[in-house]
Formats: sequence, structure tokens, C-alpha cells
Amino acid sequence: MLRVLTLSTLFPDSSRPNFGVFVERQTLGLAAHPDVDVRLVAPVGLPGWPLAALAHYKPLAALPGRESWKGLDTYRPRFATIPGTGGRFHAAALVRRLKPLLAEIRRDFAFDVIDAEFFFPDGPAAVTLGEHFGVPVSIKARGADIHHWGTAPATAAQVVAAGRQARGMLAVSQAMKADMIAIGIPAEPIRVHSTGVDLGRFAPRDRGAGKAAFGVTGPLVVSLGALIPRKGHDIVLHAVASLPGVSLLIAGEGPERAALEAEIARAGVSDRVRLLGSVPHADLPALLAAADVMALASSSEGLANAWVESLACGTPIVITDAGGASEVVTSPAAGRIVPRDTAAFATAIADLLAAPAPRDETRSAAARFTWEANTAALYEHLSVLVDHFRVFHDTPRHSAA
Repeated sequence: MLRVLTLSTLFPDSSRPNFGVFVERQTLGLAAHPDVDVRLVAPVGLPGWPLAALAHYKPLAALPGRESWKGLDTYRPRFATIPGTGGRFHAAALVRRLKPLLAEIRRDFAFDVIDAEFFFPDGPAAVTLGEHFGVPVSIKARGADIHHWGTAPATAAQVVAAGRQARGMLAVSQAMKADMIAIGIPAEPIRVHSTGVDLGRFAPRDRGAGKAAFGVTGPLVVSLGALIPRKGHDIVLHAVASLPGVSLLIAGEGPERAALEAEIARAGVSDRVRLLGSVPHADLPALLAAADVMALASSSEGLANAWVESLACGTPIVITDAGGASEVVTSPAAGRIVPRDTAAFATAIADLLAAPAPRDETRSAAARFTWEANTAALYEHLSVLVDHFRVFHDTPRHSAA
């Protein structure tokens, strides 16, 4: 039995049900493996008083320290974050908080490996903890953990050092692996580990009925993602605004909401462009299946789950050449990869609306992204790390002559 301690600061909780749902799904898949036992540690970063008393942090502060989350034995320790320091002390604070907790866990659960599911601050902390407890460490790179934390002055050195010390690493795409190598992380220990999609839930549905449920008639474009500049919702908004009769639904929440509302009003398209707010992951299949096109103008990505989920619904995508875009859009039926500007997005959307591909051809682009394959690859990766670690660190055992 492989005993895995999964560490992830990116994980859903009762106050943030959509926060890292792909990490949740991967962890649930691994926990369901017949030869794996998992304990989950999902730390919550909180600033000190008086900031911790702000309304934004109260739901996080109220989370239970330990709970059963969808059948997973889950710990949610708090660790201190210091505003204005660029994350410089996050990993050290995480180590201080987790050393006693992991020692307590280890008394009843002698974990074989630490599986860190985000590169920062999880990765540097996991490497220190792995050395302390004498177990190998794997770290997964997903996107912003490399593109932001791996290049930010306060944290870049910590990210690279963790990558050089980890026994194994995972990257969500070949492009992500290349980005890791570019910042100084060695290539040899990195394995590409693709995300998964539930092909039973994310599947084509009646588009007409789907649109009617959202009060839409005519062509529909959907954009998914946090309302932050990196996702480029304003670019998609203006592209759709230039296409008469086309509607746009934007699913997500974030600090750019007010700016996007102002842009919708300024463009005079409030009758056909709407912000849906945060949409539960369980409701995304209906939204994506209703759309004729899913468009996302990201400046950076690892490999966005929204891309694959859209394709599984038979909905083509228009995206930028960010992260693993070319690993997903592998045929005209899957959609288009275009420059990050309004005109390019408008042209590509118009082309797909004018000549839609058969939905089964679009869906076939997502066929290889299964959670079953994701689980099998993760199990193999962690098992090999543990076996190799034992070969080099355990006392040699000699059979009797």
C-alpha cells in the first residue's frame, strides 16, 4: 500500500467550492486507487491581526482544522502570511506550521511520499519537510506557480531551489515543462502529467434547450475564468461586441468585475453580454454545452481545464498561444489559436460560427484527457519515486544463503 501525504494550498473548501477543483478531482482519483492511502493537508494562509478580522478572511478563519472532505481525511492548518513581502516568507511559515502537524499525522500514518500539488509555497515547504521526515517529494507545476512565483524577485530563488532538490516533478503540459527548464529547473526529473475531464458529465447536450435556459437566442460564446487581467475577458468582450447578434456569458468572479461591467455599458452590449459570477463546477457542463464557442484570451496558462472541458462538450475553443494550447488544439475541429487581440478573436469566433465542425469531432480532441489515465500516471510516478528512494536510503537487506 502506497501511503501518500498530499499537500496543497490550492484546494476547495466550504467558502471556496471552485478553488482548485482540478486538484480535488485528481486527489480523489488517487485516493480511490486500491493500492493507495491518502491524507490531505490543505493549508490556509492568513495574515495577522487586524487584517485577519476583515470580512474577506472570516470564512477562511472559520474553517475546521480537520474534516472529512468528500471522504478524504483533510487537515486545514493555518499559516501566517505577511502582506507587502511578495510571498518571501510564505514557505518558511508553512514549514513552521506543518512540522508538528506532520509529526502528529506520522504517528498513525507513516506516509511514504509527500505529493505537493502547487509549486509555491507548497514546493519549497515540501522539500524541507521531506528532508526532515526522510521521505521523497514530488512537486507539480500548474501555471501561475511557475509563471508568477517562479519569476517574482522575492520567491524565484525558492522555486528554483525546490525544483533542484525535489526527487520528482510533474508539469501539466510540455509547454509548462519547457517554462520550468527556462527558469533553471533541471529537465530530467520532470514528467508531463495531463489533467483529466469527466467525459460522462462534460458531454454534448441539446444546444437550443441549453441556450434557452440562459435566456439566449442565436449564437453564444462563453468565457470561463477568474475576473483578473491575465484571463483577458475584456478582449473577448470587445471581440463579441463587434459581432452583431452574438451573445457572451462570462463565468467567474474577481477584482475586474467593476471594470468589465463598465466596459459592457460603454460598448452598449448589456442586452447580449452578461457576467454570471462564480458558477459551481457542477453547473459548467450545461453552460459549456450550450455554447457555440468557448473563448479565453489568457496571457499565460499551464493547460487550462476549461479548454478540455469545453472540447468534451463538443464546443470548440478560441484561445491564445499560452501554455499547452497547441497540445490541446490539435485539429481545426478543436478550434483556433490566435494572437491576443480583439480583431483576431473576433475573426476566429466568426469563422467557427459560420462553419461549425461536427460536435463528435470536436469532442474527440478531449478523449485522451481522462481522470483514469491521470490517476494511473500519478500512481506510477509516486511509486517509482518511493522505490528509488528506498533503494538509496534503506539499510540493505540480504537474503539468507
